[in-house]
Amino acid sequence: MVLVVQGVRRCGKSTLLQQLMARYELEREQCLHVNFEDPRLAGVLEPTTLESLANAFDARIGRAGTYFLDEIQWVEGWQRWIRAQVDRPRGRRFVVTGSNAHLLSGELGSTLTGRHTTVELFPFSLVEFRRARPKTTLEDYLDCGGFPATAASPDRDLILRGYMQDIVERDVRERVGARSSTPLRQLAQMLMESSGAELSLRRAAAALGVSTDTAGLYVEAIESAYLALSCPYFAWSLRKRLVRQSKYYPIDTGLRRVCITSTGADRCKSLEAATYLVLRQRFGAVHHWRGEREVDFVVEHNGRAVPVQVTWDAPTERHEKGLDEFLAAHRNAGEPVVVTAKSFERGLKELAAPE
Repeated sequence: MVLVVQGVRRCGKSTLLQQLMARYELEREQCLHVNFEDPRLAGVLEPTTLESLANAFDARIGRAGTYFLDEIQWVEGWQRWIRAQVDRPRGRRFVVTGSNAHLLSGELGSTLTGRHTTVELFPFSLVEFRRARPKTTLEDYLDCGGFPATAASPDRDLILRGYMQDIVERDVRERVGARSSTPLRQLAQMLMESSGAELSLRRAAAALGVSTDTAGLYVEAIESAYLALSCPYFAWSLRKRLVRQSKYYPIDTGLRRVCITSTGADRCKSLEAATYLVLRQRFGAVHHWRGEREVDFVVEHNGRAVPVQVTWDAPTERHEKGLDEFLAAHRNAGEPVVVTAKSFERGLKELAAPE
């Protein structure tokens, strides 16, 4: 089995690898941790390097080692090498990470079916953030976001702007091969500013001065880099889902804050984005719904479609009418859930993760 860890850049994947060694009591001298973003490896990012490293390390320790291969997507043809390792097992164990949601696309996804486990790593949740910075308020958390390095740094905005630039340049632009990163940055900012609103690719393309197909390719690359994540329309019919537009939410509320131009309080939008991230981690698939009124999220919980509305304080008439309309259209839906600032702080106990 190959363990695959995917997530946005700087969310803590490398640290997680070190923690895995400790948790499973692996002897450090039996483990090889290689970060393929190390500039010393820039000229040798090819499968023969992987083979040479593994053979030399096995020879050094006198047995098959455990290999932690960080940001492996930079190695051209690494999928074929991993496939060969699984097809001809020598006792080696592999954990690979990447800042790309399509890490298991193409050949690797088909050849490792049933022989890999994938884990998505996100920035800190509120509970995790408070372990790093006790007594922080919900508003402080939404303002700062969950990237580990920003939790205790006075330079958090500088760090976040650097993350945004790195993700766009290294994980988005590299994927699409764009000559300029300007339209990519503009589209990413557009997705951040319109968080929770349906995206029209046609309008986005017109604003950027590119074709609709190109805008779609850019959005796909942004989501692949975990910069913004999609929230498709909810319907039992695949045809109805495909013809409706998706909403998009940022991977981190702090990252969104430094990217948008805001003239006032934006805490409800940030709470909605943070709620989406919690639901995404618990349920995998998160959708939205709209009739005459809107339902923020729909998740499948205990075999039923559960509508979820998000509001900072008590629900308004708009929230109630949206839920009533959804329940009228979906007679077998589960009990509606209203997420407020207080219920979010309590951990959304009404929507416990499936066991």
